[in-house]
Amino acid sequence: MTTVFERVYEVGPVFRAEPHDTTRHVNEYVSLDVELAFIQDHHEVMAVVEKVICGMIEYLTSHCPEEIALLRANLPGLQLPFPAVYFPEAQQLIFERWGEDCRSEPDLAPQHERWLGQWARETYNSDFLFVTGYPMEKRPFYTHPQPSDPRYSNSFDLLFRGTELITGGQRLHHYQDYLQAIEARGIRPQAISGYLDAFRYGAAPHGGFAIGLARFMMQLLGLSNIREAILFPRDLNRISP
Repeated sequence: MTTVFERVYEVGPVFRAEPHDTTRHVNEYVSLDVELAFIQDHHEVMAVVEKVICGMIEYLTSHCPEEIALLRANLPGLQLPFPAVYFPEAQQLIFERWGEDCRSEPDLAPQHERWLGQWARETYNSDFLFVTGYPMEKRPFYTHPQPSDPRYSNSFDLLFRGTELITGGQRLHHYQDYLQAIEARGIRPQAISGYLDAFRYGAAPHGGFAIGLARFMMQLLGLSNIREAILFPRDLNRISP
């Protein structure tokens, strides 16, 4: 759709398929999904993320003062651009400052994100921090590798007060790149032939991101469990009501 309309978004339910049992995951949640075409790399997507976050906070400030007061919501300050740290540099920082060696790990643990959130607050006075360049082995097959070092991706997470709020990045758009990516992961092209056809006939360079509503509310309100931000949370132990 981005090749035709250039910028598209949707707000709708998402159903989590992977195993989980944490205070920040549920089986069903509402997500804002955004995709934009004709980008150079993930930094253009990050710039849109900043505009979206700022627009949301500014709207709440101007249109919902009574609700903010009632809920005692602590809205974040907005200092642009949001600070950013490259994934290997974030791991080195965690090792040097907190003494935990996670430099061989392909992802950040929740405690690492909390530490980085603390560091962003102390260093930049910011509630937000981009972590860029996650290893390709931890990103979906459609993520674009970093041209200068294909071990890492043109992707990012946005941490909000030490918790992952947004994941995004640049996507692959060449058909042959998709074939190589899925075959490297043991996926049969026939299994996702309908998906691949969109790229067989040409797709624009594009990227995007997603924001989970409940996790955003959890961090805005300082809640300890994402279930407190959802009227009827669906998780491993609750299906109805």
